[in-house]
Amino acid sequence: MKYTEFKKIIDSFGSEIYREVFQENQENIRIKKEKTAVKNFEKIFDAVFQITYEKGFQAMTMRDLSRCTNMSLGSLYTYFASKEELLAIIHRQGASMIRNVFEKFHNPDDPPLEQLRSVIKVHLFLSEASRPWFYFTFMEAKNLNAEHRNTVLSMEESTENRLVAILEQGERQGIFRRLNHQLTASIIKAMQQDWYLKRWKYKKRKISVDDYAGYVLGFTESFCLNEKQL
Repeated sequence: MKYTEFKKIIDSFGSEIYREVFQENQENIRIKKEKTAVKNFEKIFDAVFQITYEKGFQAMTMRDLSRCTNMSLGSLYTYFASKEELLAIIHRQGASMIRNVFEKFHNPDDPPLEQLRSVIKVHLFLSEASRPWFYFTFMEAKNLNAEHRNTVLSMEESTENRLVAILEQGERQGIFRRLNHQLTASIIKAMQQDWYLKRWKYKKRKISVDDYAGYVLGFTESFCLNEKQL
């Protein structure tokens, strides 16, 4: 699967994410028209990503957000009660987005090598399609309270544990070597994070996400595959 194919499949996910934000926070939102709320949540989130990329979430003021969205302060507060609540909503929905995409693309009944390739590619492709969200989640997790930070850390662990389970399954079938699979998964995750945290570097070198995915897969397979499989 190439990135263009992946992008076509998930193009509808954007509106679904903001619809889910509305539905899950409906009790606290004073706007009851779903279409209006979905449109404004997308506008709010995009503005948050833009502002915090330039100055950080803590430095962002509600007036900054008001100017960037062309929404009044009063209108903004009909969607969330505070910056902290908005931060938690963004992180929670980011975790939900990742979980839903993996459920769509990862088939645990596939052969382990095919699963490994799929999971690595899907994570990279999703981070390319939703880079502002991934960058924000990584950089701003430190500002969450303990409860919400634990939610983000649990999501981080779940993506690594998915890799570990695949590697362990492959080892049992004689496809992958016997290794420290937890450490291997952590290194794979670090390579995936480098793509969206240092995107400027790869853009400058004219490296596409398909190119990068191919190299990550090459490194991973050469390290993990049993010699008989090479």
